[in-house]
Amino acid sequence: MIKKTLATLLAAPLLLTAALQPVAAQEEVTVETAPIDVRDLASLQAGARTFVNYCLSCHSAALMRYNQMLDIGLTADQIRDNLMFTAQKIGEPMAVAMTKNEAKEWFGAAPPDLSVIARSRGADWLYTYLRSFYRDPSRATGWNNAVFPNVGMPHVLWQLQGERIRREEPVMRDGKPVEEDGRPLMRVSYETVKPGTQTPEQYDRTVRDLVNFLVWMGEPHQLERKRIGIIVLFVLGVLALLTYMLKREFWKDVH
Repeated sequence: MIKKTLATLLAAPLLLTAALQPVAAQEEVTVETAPIDVRDLASLQAGARTFVNYCLSCHSAALMRYNQMLDIGLTADQIRDNLMFTAQKIGEPMAVAMTKNEAKEWFGAAPPDLSVIARSRGADWLYTYLRSFYRDPSRATGWNNAVFPNVGMPHVLWQLQGERIRREEPVMRDGKPVEEDGRPLMRVSYETVKPGTQTPEQYDRTVRDLVNFLVWMGEPHQLERKRIGIIVLFVLGVLALLTYMLKREFWKDVH
């Protein structure tokens, strides 16, 4: 279990602050499909570990209680020993240690609750966003994001992914720069200048697990809801058939 430090606390994602900042136009970024599967308990457990170590420092999940993670295969002791840092009882909501006044003083605005962030933003957007950070010395945090330009959120997973930089070079044709609307057309690429503790494949898996957990957290009973929905539709189908047969029996002498 990775120990949370003060540095992580001060560098937690500030999605609300970022949303209030002006967005500059940049290149189109393709939102990639997130390989989400909320039936994968191992992925959900790994995502829960990443969430409490890197997100729960500043972001709460007030609609989620720790004991709900019993549904993803964890025991009460595992939750209590490895995932609870700001609560005493397993039935408490997933709150943060700092107060709203402290958050407002440090960041200018309280970081938003992440209980339903996956339902708000979408799994694909979150998956692409968390893999699209790059170093930008012009930003106060030192980071920017290709999906969310001029984001106010620092890259709290940078030690895992490493550091990338953004490079621009003009698109050339016949030895001359290609222009669009009177401006040079630029080709954007990203280069890793400092590897992280994980390989790119391992980091993609970490992000996938985190987003998978956020999707599950947004609706912990979604699998049960779908199962019940299938049963209800089957029962309604049988009732509709019986109703039709009863109608024919009543009206057979009329027709």
